[in-house]
Amino acid sequence: MAATDLDRSPGLRRSALLAWLLAVLTLLFLAVGASVGSTGWESVLRMRDDATSWQIVMDIRLPRSMGAWLAGALLGLAGAVAQGLFRNPLADPYLLGSASGASLGSALGLVLMGSSLTSLSLVYRLGMTGMAFAGAACAVGLTVVLARNVQNTLRLLLAGVIVGVVLGAVRDLLELRHPDILQAMQAFTLGTSAFVGWESCALMAAVLLLCALATWVCSRVLDGLSLGEATATSLGLPLTQLRYGLVAVLALATGTSVAQTGLIAFVGLAAPHLVRSLVRVGHGRSTLLAAAMGGVLLLAADILARWLVAPQELPVGVLTAALGGSYLLWRMHRSTGIGGRR
Repeated sequence: MAATDLDRSPGLRRSALLAWLLAVLTLLFLAVGASVGSTGWESVLRMRDDATSWQIVMDIRLPRSMGAWLAGALLGLAGAVAQGLFRNPLADPYLLGSASGASLGSALGLVLMGSSLTSLSLVYRLGMTGMAFAGAACAVGLTVVLARNVQNTLRLLLAGVIVGVVLGAVRDLLELRHPDILQAMQAFTLGTSAFVGWESCALMAAVLLLCALATWVCSRVLDGLSLGEATATSLGLPLTQLRYGLVAVLALATGTSVAQTGLIAFVGLAAPHLVRSLVRVGHGRSTLLAAAMGGVLLLAADILARWLVAPQELPVGVLTAALGGSYLLWRMHRSTGIGGRR
């Protein structure tokens, strides 16, 4: 069935219902996120009359919750693009080496600017964000150069794996040379939204809007590729140019998210799977739904990470890895069981 037929099917109505459900869940989780902390609901109830409570809610909890949603949305969108571009349901946003590049950039930033991720200096935060994003962008660029082009997706995947391994080794050597950055790098590699502020939210929102628009424009390529390389070529689509555009979207979305919250596993892999299990529409709509699903998943995980062992908290990346891995194992078991009965 062609992508245009899919968009006219009852799946369109289901996608609208899913979009409304995700919007409601987002608002609900943002409200819950504003109340989760050492002082609980007290800060929310007293924020009108108490300046400290106002600051806790408006300057710490809300930007953190909004930042978690935006980072998850970027990963969900990047995961949907990666799975459509490589025609592989196991593709995730980190396949092109962006995670290793961002980690190396962050390690270099810590060596150059200091070994603490808790600094409140705006210049320091912007510098660390810029280093992480530059590392991710350079890694993806190096992957494309090694692959020589974006036509051969298998070659691109292999180049991404090689770049990721090499840059990861360089980061490990840097950590051995400067052991004072190990603790800060641990927070980055485990993933956390604790250091996200309103400036980071504004940056991620702008990048998310840009990537969503670009993906919508390029969605016909993803729809065509889902029907096969020959079919996509026969449709007269400029595959090479639009593939480069999709790789750029993948790098920009992943690099921005990783630069703000560190490495968070399985959100970019699980969000598109969940959307596909609930609705059947073309890539234009499914990618946007995957972004919203990723935002809801990471925001819910961030709330759980703050609440489960309060007043301490778990690294959100560890929680998403455990929950996401369990979900995918369940899906594999269910699919195997259904196939066996047939």
